[in-house]
Parts: sequence; C-alpha cells; structure tokens
Amino acid sequence: MGFLSKRIDRQIAAYQRELIETHYREVDNMYRQIRSWRHDYRNHIQTMKAYAASGDLDAIRRYLDLLDEDLTTVDTVIKTGNPMTDAILNSKISLARSKDIQVIADAHVPVRLKSSEIDLCCILGNLFDNAIEASIQLPREQRCIRVYMDMKNTQLYISFTNFTAGKKLPKEGSRFRSTKGEGHGFGLVRIDAIVERLEGYISRNSEDGAFTTEILLPQI
Repeated sequence: MGFLSKRIDRQIAAYQRELIETHYREVDNMYRQIRSWRHDYRNHIQTMKAYAASGDLDAIRRYLDLLDEDLTTVDTVIKTGNPMTDAILNSKISLARSKDIQVIADAHVPVRLKSSEIDLCCILGNLFDNAIEASIQLPREQRCIRVYMDMKNTQLYISFTNFTAGKKLPKEGSRFRSTKGEGHGFGLVRIDAIVERLEGYISRNSEDGAFTTEILLPQI
C-alpha cells in the first residue's frame, strides 16, 4: 500500500504542476494580447487623426468598429478584487467562449485571502476544466456554465454549475465517478485535498440536467 500511495502522490503532484503551468500559460497569453493592443494604441490614434483630417467619417466609423471588436477579445470580463482570481477566471472564460460555451459569472473576492492563491488557482482551474469538458459534449445551444463567488460571513463561497446530458452522474462512495479518464480523477482528488487541508467544505450534487460543486473556504 505504501508504494501504491507514493506512486499516486507522485502522479497527482505531476498533474498539479502541469495544471498550474497550463493556467499560467493561459494567463500570460491573455496579458500578452492586452500589452500588444496597448502597444498599437498610438498607431490607432494616428490613423483616426488622418481620417479626421481628410473628413472621411465613414472610414473612422469602420475603424472604430474594428477596434471595438478587437478590444472585446482581450477586455477583462471579471473584476473580483483579487488579481490572481481575475486572471484565472478570465482566462478560463475566454477558453470556454472559444468553444461556444456561455459563461454566466458573478464573482466578488476580498483582495487578501487566507488561502494560498496557488490553491485557489488549482481549485478554480479544475472546476472550470471539468465544466468545460462536460459542456462540449452538449449541443452548442445547451452549453452553459454558471460561476458564483462571494463571502458568506467569514468564508469564501464558490459555486460552479454546468448543464449535463440529462442523466445523473455515476457515484462511487462520496465522489462522483470520472467519465473523462485518469487526469480528471486526479483533479478531483486535488480539489478535495486542498479543501480538506484548509478545513473547508465541499459538496457535489448531480441532478437531472445539471452538476453543481459548492465549496466553502474559511478566511479567518
């Protein structure tokens, strides 16, 4: 049992490192786009000045429409009050929307948290990845993820809901069985381990048509 336990721990640790590296790549890519747009800002202004000087209002309107569309792709969608939370949520929302998944998010987080930002990054990243993976199995018009985060007294409350194919997920013991394979199982184990270490609470509920995960993390 000792050898098997160590092997599983190594696999989970490796999966966690890969997950965090993936998250940081997503965040870095998002901010690279923002920096690129800012770099081009002066050129955009000069171009519109040239159109204005020639009195070409139609060209200005077309250019503004293009800029508006471009800015929408890199604009910060969620502003929770916590920079790391903003980064991971926005990168995952961008990823979900690229897969034609609607995301409805309402998130408010104190700037300073007791829990490590890496822990929170791992929890949110896993929850989003699981919800995205389940959503892409559905027709495009049915894909939707709901995210809610806020303080409940002295605890940070996190809720993720995604629609499913209309069937309850199979359950083994206290955990719903993964239908995605080995990596997904490690993600669930990692979430549980973090919540347990932080003396928090986690609840998973699979009802017809939806799967919800709720987490409470003490902040005192």
